[in-house]
Order: sequence, then C-alpha cells, then structure tokens
Amino acid sequence: MKVLVVNSGSSSVKYQVIDTVARAPLVAGLVDRIGAGGAVLTQQRRDDGARIRSTAPLLDHRDAIEAILDLIADPERGAVESLDEIGAVGHRVVHGGEAFTESARIDPQVLDRIRELIALAPLHNPHNLAGIGAALARLPDVPHVAVFDTAFHTSMPPRAFHYALPYVLYERHRIRRYGFHGTSHQHVASRLADLLGRPLEELRLISIHLGNGASACAVAKGRSIDTSMGFTPLDGLVMGTRSGDLDAAAVLHVMGREEIGIADATALLNKHSGLQGLSGISSDMRDLLEEEAEGSKRAALALDVYTYRVRKYIGAYAAVLEGVDAVGFTGGIGQNAPGIRARCLEGLRFLGLEIDPEANERLTGGEEGFFHAGATAAAAIRTGEELVIALEAERLAAVDPSGSPG
Repeated sequence: MKVLVVNSGSSSVKYQVIDTVARAPLVAGLVDRIGAGGAVLTQQRRDDGARIRSTAPLLDHRDAIEAILDLIADPERGAVESLDEIGAVGHRVVHGGEAFTESARIDPQVLDRIRELIALAPLHNPHNLAGIGAALARLPDVPHVAVFDTAFHTSMPPRAFHYALPYVLYERHRIRRYGFHGTSHQHVASRLADLLGRPLEELRLISIHLGNGASACAVAKGRSIDTSMGFTPLDGLVMGTRSGDLDAAAVLHVMGREEIGIADATALLNKHSGLQGLSGISSDMRDLLEEEAEGSKRAALALDVYTYRVRKYIGAYAAVLEGVDAVGFTGGIGQNAPGIRARCLEGLRFLGLEIDPEANERLTGGEEGFFHAGATAAAAIRTGEELVIALEAERLAAVDPSGSPG
C-alpha cells in the first residue's frame, strides 16, 4: 500500500509517501513558513534523488496540503500517477492522553476526543487537527488514521506515571507522566530485536532519541515501562532549547525574582534553555562541537551536562529493567554524532557497555548497526517514525471506525 504520512506543526507540514511493501519512502518533503507570506516547499524523490524547492503564498494548512497533494501526483515530479493510489493517510498526533492507548481510525468521535485533549497539548494538537481537517477535505474517501506520540507509553505502570502530587490533581486534571516520541521508541525497540535476531518479547532495551527534542525509554518485552518526558515534552533529558529535569522551586524562584509571568516562564523553559541556554551560543549540536574544539568552556559545559543526563537515565533504566540487553540511539544527533554517543556511554562498563571506537565513527549519515565491544549491545538506528505511522495506517485502513473489518 502507498500511504501518505502527515506531520502538521504550527507553521509547517512534514510528509512522506511510503510504500509499505518496500517499507521505504517514495518521496519526502516539507512545507515551511506557512502563513508567513512566502512558504517554502521542498521535496526529494527516493528513486532518482530528484529534488524540488519552490515558494508560494500558502496561508494555512489547507493551502499547504493542497500544494503537497498536487506535487506528489504531478506526472513528472511526483510519487504517484494519481491520488487514487493513496490507500491511507497516517497523521501524527502528539497527545492522545488516557483516551487513546493505540492508533485510531479517524471519525467524528475521534476528532472530538482529540479536540478535548487540546488542554493537555495546546501547542501541538490544534495544528495536528488542522492538518487532519485539510487532508480529509481533499481525500474524503481515503481512510485516515491518527497515530499518537503518547500511545506507546500507555503501558507504563502507575508507579512510573504518577507524580507525588495531591491525587486530586490527577483526578481533576489528569496530571501525570504521559511521555512522547512513542513512535520513535517503538521503532528503535523493533529494530534492535531485528538486528539482534531475538524475539522482542525477550529483551530489555533502552531507547535514546536525541534530536532537538530528546527522550529516553525503558522497554521490557516490547512495552514501554518508563520514559523521560512527562506531562509535557519539557521533562527529562537536556534538549536543544528545553531544560529537561528541573526543580520546580527554581522556576518559582526565578519567576519571583525576575517578575515574570506564566507565558514568559514557559518561553524560558521551552525556548531559551537546554543547550542554547547553557552555552549561550547555539542549540545546534554541530555548532557546539565546533566551538568546544576551539576551546569554548561554555560549549564544553553544555555538552557535559547533556551527555551526563543521558548517562544517568541509562543507569536508572538499567535498574528499572533489572539489566539491559541493548541500547539504541536514534534521532538526528543519536544517528550522526558518534562522539556524543561515546560520551553518553562513558563509565558504563559495569553494565557491559563498551564501545568499538572505529565502528562507532563509521555510523553516521543514516548508517545503521552495532558499535559495541562489550557484552551489552549498542547500536545506531535510523529514524523510523514515519514508517511506524504508515504501517499503523495500513493496518487500520482495513478496519472501519467502529472496529469491524472493512
């Protein structure tokens, strides 16, 4: 089946058309700067590498989806001869709350439930819904499927997802750990099992997603049992511009001393912290590695805090799992920064985690494989969130919204 995968953000739409038989994208693209007057559409075709870049005044997500669909069905530049070849559309939805423990075939009731969850993800779910609405308008007769970032983590036990706050706050407002990057961690776990040649149900795995956003996940028998992101994607590992783990009292203290309100504090933690805030230089790992090599102490500090936090989570999750069989790194940094992978695993020989430096250095640019020299496997894994979404869309395309076979 050919599946269109859509990931709608506030001013962008990422997309791929994936052949689920070949398990590979036919095209991948991005519309950026939606509503800014000069939106940019880029697309690359897999078979011949043909790349397209164009600009257009795309005012909203409906305009963006129209432009995407016109391009992928273009007879010379596209991926399909006709939109009739698209068998399903898979939509990334950030927050499924406790309502969605797995992907869902989209119908009016599912849309209503996603809207109800906007309070939990005000920066994400409205834009996800905008993309869904635009795609439904153009492809009303094609099955549409919502795949939730949080769904993989709904298997966490209560001891892992509850905060030690008054229980009434959970009852009233569903304040708890939800976790995100679920499709990524699900893919890493599956690929590690494939590479190891062992059943997923036998393995104790730690998945590390390192991109501009970053998270760790403990996977036992194919199920998430703990993850670093929490009520929002702010919690856990140090990220490009997000703080990660933080004493809540420190935030209250700063708000009082700096006389800032909730909106400014939210921006401080999400947009001005992390690698950007610590280094004062950049949120981009490539920039910081260059600056560190040239002697920048602030860049070195940022990278030390970043990798130390990952190492702490690996140790914690090894305890949670009662041992670990493999650690997998994915995401833009996890795949392409061997020096960062090595630093994240420093001092973990007691867990059997030793690296082969030469093998580690070879794994960049999308190369996938192992780089361990010890008893515990360590691997770089290609990102595969879009493939997970495509396969989920294919699976549910044969099921009508009531759950009966289509």
